[in-house]
Amino acid sequence: MKKYISIFSLALVLITGCSKTDDEFLDIPPTSVIPADVAFSDPALVLAVLGDLYNRQLDFSSLDGGWSTFADFSESFPSDAGSYNIVQRTGWSYSEWQVNWFDSYAYIKDLNLFLQRDSASTELSAGDKARFMAEGRFLRANFYFEMVKRMGGVPLVLQPLIYDISKGDVSDLQYPRAKESDIYDFVISEAEAIKNDLPADVNVKSRATKAAALAMEARAALYAGSIAKYGAKTPQVSLPGGEVGIEASKANGYYQIALKAAQEIIDGSAGSYKLYEVLPNLSDNFASIFLDKTSVNQEAIFIEDFKANGGKTHGFTTNDQPFSFSDEGDDAGRLNPSLNLVEAFEKLDNTYAPLPTTDASGNFIYYDNIQDIFAGRDARLAGTVLLPSAVFKTGVVDIWAGYIEPDGTITTSDNAVNQKPLPGTTTPVQVVGADGPVNGLALRSQTGFYIRKWLDPTVGSGRRGRGSDVAFIRYRYAEVLLNAAEAAFELGDNATAANYMNQVRKRAGLTIPLAAGDITFDRIVHERRVELAFEGHYFYDMKRWRLANVVWNGSPMSKSDLVSNIGSATKKNTQPWGLWPYKFYNPNSANNGKWVFKETLPSTVTGSNLFQLGNYYSRINDDVIAANPKIVRQPNQ
Repeated sequence: MKKYISIFSLALVLITGCSKTDDEFLDIPPTSVIPADVAFSDPALVLAVLGDLYNRQLDFSSLDGGWSTFADFSESFPSDAGSYNIVQRTGWSYSEWQVNWFDSYAYIKDLNLFLQRDSASTELSAGDKARFMAEGRFLRANFYFEMVKRMGGVPLVLQPLIYDISKGDVSDLQYPRAKESDIYDFVISEAEAIKNDLPADVNVKSRATKAAALAMEARAALYAGSIAKYGAKTPQVSLPGGEVGIEASKANGYYQIALKAAQEIIDGSAGSYKLYEVLPNLSDNFASIFLDKTSVNQEAIFIEDFKANGGKTHGFTTNDQPFSFSDEGDDAGRLNPSLNLVEAFEKLDNTYAPLPTTDASGNFIYYDNIQDIFAGRDARLAGTVLLPSAVFKTGVVDIWAGYIEPDGTITTSDNAVNQKPLPGTTTPVQVVGADGPVNGLALRSQTGFYIRKWLDPTVGSGRRGRGSDVAFIRYRYAEVLLNAAEAAFELGDNATAANYMNQVRKRAGLTIPLAAGDITFDRIVHERRVELAFEGHYFYDMKRWRLANVVWNGSPMSKSDLVSNIGSATKKNTQPWGLWPYKFYNPNSANNGKWVFKETLPSTVTGSNLFQLGNYYSRINDDVIAANPKIVRQPNQ
C-alpha cells in the first residue's frame, strides 16, 4: 500500500499568493491526492506542498485576528459594536494569545514529514533539495518562534511522530516542555544552519531567503536577551525547570547574536536591502512601504503575499477604510488609532509634547486649518494614521465633532445626515463629520483618527467580494536596523545604536541626529513603538521587556496621565483617548470658523487594561495536560 502525503488533509490544492518568483505557484495545476514518491520527484508539486506550509504560518494577521488585535492595548479603539468589549473589560484572560496546541503540532508534524520526504527523495536535484530543506527548516523554526513568544518553552519535536495502534502506548509521543531558552537556541541555530542554502536575493520576498533567516535570528535572539535581562524584574514569572524564564547570565550572549545577525543584513551579505525612500512626501513614502510590491521596495524582506482575483485576499481595508469611503456602505471604520499613540510621535526637534489644545491659561488655541495642530511632527504619524481631512483615494476624510460656542455649548448630531440649524439661524446644516466622531456610533471614528498603515487605496479593494491584496510584511529592513540598535545599546555601544536609529529617523524627517549620549532605553522603546505600530510588535515588545504589567496596570487614565511622561517606556497606557475637532461658532469673533480641539475619552471606554503576571505566558489548556501529563502548567495561573 502506497504512503500518501498527510500534509494539508492529504490533499494538494492550487496555491496562490506564495511563490518562487511571486507567481510561479500560480502555474501549478490543482490536484487531489498524490503519492509521496510522486510528489517529491517533481519540483512543481513540492512547491505546491510548500506553498500550503507557508500559508499556515502564524502571524498577527492570522492567529491574532487581524484588525481586532490592533484594537487592543489602548493603541486604538474598536469602532465596531460587537467589539466594544475590548474597551469595556478590565484585564485579559490567561487564554488570550494562545496557540491551538493540537493544530500547531499537526502543522509541525507536516513540516517534519516534508523535511523527511525531501531528504529521502532521489529524484529532485541537489540544488532543489537543499533549498526546499532550508525553507522547511525556516518555516519550522519561525513557527516555534511564534509559539515560544506566546507559550514559553514547548515540546521540541523534530521528527514525525507515528502512533503504533498495535501497542496502544502513547508514552513515546509524550514530550515534556523544553526550556524557553532551548526553543530560542533552536531558532537561532536553525537560522545559522540554513542561511547559506537560501537565496541572497532582495527580489524574493514571499519565500524564505538568507535575509529572512537572519532577520528571524536577530529578532529571536533579541527577544531571548530581553527575557534574560529584564526577567529579573519579575522573578515570579519563571518555572524551576526553565520552561518559562531565561537566566540573566545569557543576556549578553543573545544580544551579541542579535547584533551579528542583523549586521549581516546591513552589510549587504544577504542582499542589497535598504530603507524605502521613493516618494518626496515623507508621510506618503512611509505609507507606501506597505503598499509597494514592486522591485523598487527593497525594504521588505519576508512577506505574506495576496493576489486579487487569485483566490487569496484579505478584508483589512474592507473593515478599516473610513466610513465615508466604504465600498459596502455598512462595513468600515473599525480601527481608530488612539491619541495615546498619536502623541507618541515626537516633534522634529526630537522632543516629546502633547498636541497643544489650550494655552497656559487653559483657553482654547484656535487653528485656521484642521491639520495645523499636527504640524512639525514625525512624518510617520501621517503615514501611519489618517488624520482629520487627510486625503484617501480621491476624497477627504471628514472628521469633526460639531460646532462649539464661547460658553462651551456644542451643536452636534448623532449622524452627519441629520442636520441642525446653528444658533440664531433657521437653515439646517451639517453639524458633525461623516466619519465622526460620535460617541458610540459604530464604524465612525471615535478617537478622531483612522488607520492608514496597510490600508489599500486601490479601487474596489474595500469590497467584500474582491478584498485587498496588500501584503503583510513579516520582516523588513527598518526593523533589522532597530534590532541592531537595541542589541548594540544593550552591549554598551551607544554610538553604533545611534547610527542605526538615525538612519530610520532621518527617513521620517527627524534630521537632528541623536548622539550616543541620547540613546536610552526609553528611546529604544519609543522608536520601535512609532516605527513598527500596527505590525504586531508592540505587545510582544512589552512582554519581553517585562513592561506589560507596568504600562497596563488596570487603573483608569486621566487627562493628566494622557499628556504627561510622553516618551517614557513606563508610561501608563490603559485606555484609548481621542482628539475631537470642533468648529468654533461665534459670528462676532475673528475666530469664527476656526478649529479647536478637546481630548476626549470615548463614552464606551469603561474598562482599563490590566495585565497580570499570569498573562506573560498564555494558558496551556487542561485537555493538553490530560493528553500529556509531562506538560507542566504556566506560572501564576
